[in-house]
Amino acid sequence: MRRIVVLGCSGAGKTTFARNLSERLGVAHIELDALHWEPNWTSTPVDRFKEKVRRAIAAAPQGWVVCGNYMVVRDELWPHADTIVWLDLPMTTVVNRVVRRTFARCWSGEELWAGCRERFWFQFFSKESLFLWVFQTWRKNRWRYPHLFRTPAYQHLHVLRFRDPVKADRWLENVCPA
Repeated sequence: MRRIVVLGCSGAGKTTFARNLSERLGVAHIELDALHWEPNWTSTPVDRFKEKVRRAIAAAPQGWVVCGNYMVVRDELWPHADTIVWLDLPMTTVVNRVVRRTFARCWSGEELWAGCRERFWFQFFSKESLFLWVFQTWRKNRWRYPHLFRTPAYQHLHVLRFRDPVKADRWLENVCPA
């Protein structure tokens, strides 16, 4: 395992898991959100986003752990990956995590990427709400990922699917003890 993609619904813990895994393996951590978001929650244009991803993995020849679900850059990552870690946690778990995380970020004013900050009204009550995104993508990912993993293009991937955060954390602790 030297080139790993960590997938999961928003709130599944992809970034924390990927950061910890990259530290344990001594490889680069690449956060797709950081490459995608520009100031004022503006999406990076697709061609530039793909180029950022290509540069990031090329800059990490010893290996990398990428976190994120951006399908638009899947073909920039998955063919080069050797492992997929899918944090397929229950809806109740991810919603609970998103609520806690969003309240904390709104309260603290924490800067995320390129000066972006979560705003309470936007996250809870707009049609672009993170919660709507979770509800829309959680089920879709559960259907889509198993189909993708069975396609010939991705047969080379070792897929680890965790439906329980405790089991995911246990695996992480055993993969390369700190």
